[in-house]
Amino acid sequence: MKSDLTIFDRMESEVRGYIRSFPVVFKRAQGSVLTDEADKEYIDFFSGAGTLNYGHNNPVFKQSLIDYLNSDGVVHGLDMATTAKKAFLETVDELLLKPRNMEYVLQFTGPTGTNAVEAALKVARQVKQRQNVIAFTHGFHGVSGGSLAVTANSKFRDAAGVALSNVTFVPYDGYFGADVDTMTWLERMLEDNSSGMDLPAAVIVETVQGEGGVNVASNRWLKKLAALCRQFDMLLIVDDIQVGCGRTGNFFSFEEAGIQPDIITLSKSLSGYGLPMSLVLIRPELDIWQPGAHSGTFRGNNMAFVTATQALRTYWADDQLANDTKRKGELVSQRLQAMARNYPAAGLRVRGRGLIQGLSSTSHPQVAGLISAKAFEHGLIIETSGARDEVLKLLPALTTTDEQLLQGLDIIERSLEEVLIEEGIKTRILKFGGAGR
Repeated sequence: MKSDLTIFDRMESEVRGYIRSFPVVFKRAQGSVLTDEADKEYIDFFSGAGTLNYGHNNPVFKQSLIDYLNSDGVVHGLDMATTAKKAFLETVDELLLKPRNMEYVLQFTGPTGTNAVEAALKVARQVKQRQNVIAFTHGFHGVSGGSLAVTANSKFRDAAGVALSNVTFVPYDGYFGADVDTMTWLERMLEDNSSGMDLPAAVIVETVQGEGGVNVASNRWLKKLAALCRQFDMLLIVDDIQVGCGRTGNFFSFEEAGIQPDIITLSKSLSGYGLPMSLVLIRPELDIWQPGAHSGTFRGNNMAFVTATQALRTYWADDQLANDTKRKGELVSQRLQAMARNYPAAGLRVRGRGLIQGLSSTSHPQVAGLISAKAFEHGLIIETSGARDEVLKLLPALTTTDEQLLQGLDIIERSLEEVLIEEGIKTRILKFGGAGR
């Protein structure tokens, strides 16, 4: 049965996006499964664009939220002190900061990731009393004014309606290929007084560019970037909004590189339950905000504090989830690598860390979108990313079972085979060495 989307078409703005990729009405969600009005089930490899790292309606979080609401706990608190916020602060200190020898103050901003990025950029510019910020090719940081200025994709930038300035874009790791060290290029630009680059206040970077096409920065590259920030008196902002909260394995995506940013932005899966919440972690000596200088009505979502606290206590008191995410990431990567080998005519490439993985084709960029659409027909929700939507981006919940991962990967391979046949691209290499169809 086809879903009736008439009311959405009639009343919603044309700006809506994901409903076009997944044109059904969903009514229920549990774990890694979504169910539509016709009771068809879909395995979720999208996870709310990385917002549901612990799955839909995680029962542990749900019960803690129900208990809090039944106690008439404060729901909306602006930036006032509440028991829910107190518990969250204590938990962050106990489970995230102290074990990692990290010292940050926490700024609660408006409810979504772009609000955190705006605050991070503002405080960095205040601290250094400089306007310019370095951002990277293919980076995505949000679509409000300041965050859009440091976002690279023209699709988003063209919608701004105003000039987007005070940002210098430089090449991300691998932008010119594996043999070119773009940090050497950046170092030369910074040390040359005639390069034309105004000395930046800060650098903002994603360790894995999610929307940009699952581009992964090496630990060596990140270490050198951190060193350049120290050398040239720039603040390092790591945008961990999509790939933090355990997506790459460790809670913070930059941990493996052994760096400690000056400022960190978090959102998406921070609440654990899909509730709006965003956060900026700032080294204490950089916290020069005046009271009320950056505000927002919904920066005190106490329901999100409750579920975020429960998420940290349930999943981050030890290394079990981190290790399991890395193991599952390797399982997914190996399976995608096998697809790339088995379908060489498609020109497929695999990249990613942990449970953010990408399957891309520059020679046949349309394939990713076609696979996504075909997979949806077969009961899998998966999206694309990259400058030309040429990357099939896998974002399963960290709690997805191995069985569900394998089922989803089977659907991807089936969809890939069908798309390549329909597109007239030579398909699978047979095991005995025969030609593909």
